[in-house]
Amino acid sequence: MAVPKLRRRTAALSAGALVVASGAVAAALSTTTAEAATAGCSVNYSISTQWDSGFTASVTVTNTGNALTSWKLGWSFAGNQKVTQGWNAAISQSGAAVTASSLSYNGTVASGGTFNFGFNGSYSGTNAVPTSFTLNGVACGGGSTTGGSTTGGNTTGGSTTGGSTTGGSTTGGSTTGGSTTGGSTTGGSTTGGTTPPPSGGSRVDNPYVGAKGYVNPEWSAEAAGDGGSAIANQSTAVWLDRIAAINGVNGGMGLKDHLDEAVAQSNGQPLTVEFVIYDLPGRDCAALASNGELGPNDLATYESSYIDPIASIMSDPAYANLRIVNVIEPDSLPNIVTNANGQAGGTDACATMKANGNYEKGVGYALAKLGALPNTYNYIDAGHHAWLGWDSNFVPAAQEFLKAATTSGATVHDVQGFITNTANYSPTVEPNFKVTDTVNGTTVRQSKWVDWNNYVDEQSYAVALRNELVSVGFDSNIGMLIDTGRNGWGGSARPTGPGATTSVDTYVDGGRIDRRVHAGNWCNQSGAGIGARPTAAPAAGVDAYVWIKPPGESDGASQPIDNNEGKGFDQMCDPNYGGNARNGNNPTGALPNSPLAGHWFSAEFHQLVQNAYPPLS
Repeated sequence: MAVPKLRRRTAALSAGALVVASGAVAAALSTTTAEAATAGCSVNYSISTQWDSGFTASVTVTNTGNALTSWKLGWSFAGNQKVTQGWNAAISQSGAAVTASSLSYNGTVASGGTFNFGFNGSYSGTNAVPTSFTLNGVACGGGSTTGGSTTGGNTTGGSTTGGSTTGGSTTGGSTTGGSTTGGSTTGGSTTGGTTPPPSGGSRVDNPYVGAKGYVNPEWSAEAAGDGGSAIANQSTAVWLDRIAAINGVNGGMGLKDHLDEAVAQSNGQPLTVEFVIYDLPGRDCAALASNGELGPNDLATYESSYIDPIASIMSDPAYANLRIVNVIEPDSLPNIVTNANGQAGGTDACATMKANGNYEKGVGYALAKLGALPNTYNYIDAGHHAWLGWDSNFVPAAQEFLKAATTSGATVHDVQGFITNTANYSPTVEPNFKVTDTVNGTTVRQSKWVDWNNYVDEQSYAVALRNELVSVGFDSNIGMLIDTGRNGWGGSARPTGPGATTSVDTYVDGGRIDRRVHAGNWCNQSGAGIGARPTAAPAAGVDAYVWIKPPGESDGASQPIDNNEGKGFDQMCDPNYGGNARNGNNPTGALPNSPLAGHWFSAEFHQLVQNAYPPLS
C-alpha cells in the first residue's frame, strides 16, 4: 500500500530526558508584533521554536480582499533557510523562493477570513524573518511577527496490553499510572498536507514536537526512591482509572493538581501532559485484573460523573497553553473485535459489551467532549501487533475504531491519532528477523511464535494500521504513539543476532528479543526491561514513543486481594497458572508476589531498570 503524505515527523535529538539538544543555543527569542497589510492580505509569520540548526514556523494570513476559492502565498528567505516539512499547505521551494498552496479542504477563505499553515525548517547563521509576501500574485507588503523559544530534550514511549491466540488474538489487562517527563525536540521531514484541525484552531500537528514532557512528581519520587534515579525525570502518563482519581485518592494528586503542576513545569514553554481516560462501563471485559467500578450499563454515570468533570477541569483557561494528550480507554475496542461472540478466549462480559454498544458510545462521548477543547489531543487505544495483527482482526479493528469515532456526537476530527502497546511488552522493533524472511523454504509467518501474524513488532504494525485507518476515513494527518516503557528486553538474555537456521522456529526463537513465553502474556512479565526513552517523532507516521504505563506499577495481583477499586484477580497474573486459549495454554510468565494493578511493584521495577535497553547510564 502506498504511504500517504505524512504530517510533521521529526527525529528527536537525544534519548535522555530534560536535556538541551547538543550544541543548541537555548535562548528564547524576543517577540515583536509587526503585521503587514495591503488591500489583499495581512500576514503573521511566527517562529515558535528554534534550535542550533532548525526551527518551527507558523503562518496566519488574513484575507482583506475578495473571497478566495484557492490561495498561494509566496515569500523569499533572506538567508539559507530550507523548508523540510509542512502541514496544512503544499509547500515547495526553489532557491530562496517559497510557495505555500492551499489544499482541497482549506482553499475557500471569505473576505476577512483567515487561513494558517506551518512548517519545520533548517538554517545556519541567521534565521531572518521574511519581510514581504504575495497572495495569489498580489503583494501583501511589509512585516511579520517572530517569536518563540528553544528546544528541550526528547520524550519517548512505553508499551501496551493485550494478548494473542492462534490465528487471532486476545486481550490483556492495563493498569493505572503516574507520570514523569523529558522534553521533546524537532527536526525536519517532507512537505505535505493535512486535514483541518478541530474547531479552536490552536492545536499543533504533533503535540510532542517542540515540547517538554510532564514529570509526575508522585511517580518520580517513587522511582528515585527505589533505585531509579536514572529515569526519574522521564515523562509518564497519569491514569484516571476511577471517578475518585479526578479529585485525588488517599491524599494523592488529582487532575487539577497535575495540571497546575504542569503549568508550573512549563515555565511559559510548550509542555505535553498525558492522561489515560480509563473508566468505561464494564471496563476491560476480558481481564479481571483491571476491571473497573462501573457496571456494563452505567453509561450515564460514565458521562456525567467521569467524562464531564474531566472536560470541565481541562477547559479551565489556566491550562490553555498546555498540550493535553488523552489516551482513550485502553483495551476496550480491541476487546470488542477479538473477545466477544465465541472467539477463542472470548468472554460473556465482552459479548455483553458488544451487544449493548456502550464501549462505542462511551468512547464516542469522550472523544466529542474532550475533542471540543482546542488544546487537547485524543489518541484511541489500538491494542498491539500480537492482538490485532492477523488478517481476521486488522481490518475489522479499523472499522470498529471508525464506528466509535462517529458515535455519540464524535467525528473523526476529534481523533488526533492512535496508540499501540499501551501497558504491554511487545518490542518496538524486532532487530534480528522480519516477517518476510524465509528459512529452508518456510516463512517467518509460519513459525510457532509469529503464528501467521502479519507483523512481528509494534512499529511495523503501527505504521500499517495508520495507513488502514486513513483509508477507512480518518484524517490523513493522524499520528501513532507507541508505549515503550517496558518493551526494551535488554540484559544478558537479549539475543545479539538471528537464531540458527536449522528451522524457522530455531531462527525466530533464537533471535527474538521478546523473551516472553507467549506474545499473549501481558501481566508483570519476567525478564522485561525499560524500553526506548520518550522521544518525539522517532519515525514516519509515529508522533512519539511514550511511557503511558509508568514503569514500576503493577499490571495486576498474583493472588486475590480484597480492595475497593473494582479490581479482580486474573489468573494471567499468577506465575503458577498453566494458561488458557488466549495464550495458547502456555505458562503466564508473570512475576510472583505482585500487588493490585496500578500499585507500586518494587521487584518488577528493579528488573525493568536492570534489563533496560538501551541500557541506563
